[in-house]
Parts: sequence; structure tokens; C-alpha cells
Amino acid sequence: MLDLLPRPLTDLATLVQQLEAIAPLLDAMSGVVFFIKDPQARYVLVNQTLASRCGCRDKSELLGRTAEEVFPARFGARYSAQDRQVLESGDQLQEQLEPHLYPGRLPGWCLTHKLALRADDGRVIGMAGVSCDLQAPLDSHPAYQKLAAVDDYIRQHYGRPISLAELTALTGLSVAQLERLCKRIFQLTPRQMIHRARLNAASQLLQGDMPITEIALHCGYTDHSAFSRQFRQLTGLSPSDYRLACRERAACYLSPQPRFLG
Repeated sequence: MLDLLPRPLTDLATLVQQLEAIAPLLDAMSGVVFFIKDPQARYVLVNQTLASRCGCRDKSELLGRTAEEVFPARFGARYSAQDRQVLESGDQLQEQLEPHLYPGRLPGWCLTHKLALRADDGRVIGMAGVSCDLQAPLDSHPAYQKLAAVDDYIRQHYGRPISLAELTALTGLSVAQLERLCKRIFQLTPRQMIHRARLNAASQLLQGDMPITEIALHCGYTDHSAFSRQFRQLTGLSPSDYRLACRERAACYLSPQPRFLG
């Protein structure tokens, strides 16, 4: 989708004006978030999917605001850091596995792509991005049963290192075939499937009292620091901050008096 943006570009306002003509098509993509941001990472164009997931009735409510101003802290900080990286480097971000808000503001997983937008003279004048929901596995594919066995194997053994050789032996596929079919059926590479299984397990354990170092080892990380880096990369929060946020949220729900979190 990002490859369809018009080039060369003269200024961001012109691009936004051109894309307004296809806004109804962008709004129709319920499983895809689409946005354009200015050099200060403020939204200048969004689709209705993004507005709805941020709790806004109208898309205009997001314009001029940054991700940190419209998403919960555990998401917004991560997205803004990505935006700054793309805008400052002029590079692309491709197939970043990360948590996102699904309908009803429930957390889920998506693949995010971001692209710096350049004017004719090479200046970065903004950025465009899409986040695509991970859909249910394609169970009609002939190779589904083999790949479902891979997914089940990962869910059972994420607590230790899992090699591609193990997965190819399990399926009788080559590495190239395994990679291609995982992307086709699960929309993820085998490595991304392992990361997702570990982060899902860690997110659940962090809601309890198990020490963070033990959680790291339980979820297949070599040490506390490796776990913290990966967890922060995918969620925008350290494990300890995530645990604190979970406890504050639980206290809010259990409190006999209403509490309103900003």
C-alpha cells in the first residue's frame, strides 16, 4: 500500500489533499490502520479504523496530535519512538511485530510498516504508515496441518531455544518452504511466532508475583536484561513498568470509588 503513494512529492499538504479522494477506501479497511504524519509526528491524515480504536467518533479528533497523546502509555511511547526513528533517519520500518488496539480497545498483534516521505529535494516532509491486524490462520491451505503443528510446538516449547532445524524436521519442509508457508498461513515468520509466544506468556506472568528474572528464564530468555530489551522493544514498557500498570489497572477495577485514569 505504501508503494502506491504518489511520487515525486512537493509538499505534505498536497499529498494529503490527493489522498482525501480515496479516503472512503481507506476507511473501509477495518483490519488496517492507515495514517500520514508531519515532521513532528503529528497526524495529518488517518483512516476511520485508527480513529475508532482510539475512541474517537470523528477522524478530525486525531489531527494535530501525536501517538503519545491518543494511545495508552504502553502503546503510545513505543509508536512515537518508532516515528522519531523513521523521521530522523529517513529509513523504512518493515514488518514490525507489535501489540496494537483491536476493536473495543482490546490488545492484539499486528505487523507495522512505516515509510519516510521525501520532497523532490530529498527533505523528509513526513511519514506514512500502516498496521495490519494478524488475522486468523488460513486453515483452508493444504499445508495448514503441518504449520499448525509448528505453532503448537512453539507454544509448548517457547521456554527454551527453538531452532529452525527442529521445525523443519517436524514438518519435512526446507527452511525456505517453512518461512514462506508460515508467512502465508500465519502472516508471521517462525522467529516472529516464537517472539509472540514468549511475549504472550510473559505478559500473563507479569500480572502475578513471579520475580521478573524467573519470568525471563521461564519464557526462554538467557537473562533479565535480554528479556527486558525484547519486552520493551515490542511493548514500549519495561517488564517492571508493565507489571505496575497491570496492578494499577486492577486496583482501579477493585476500588469501591470510581477512578479516572488520564
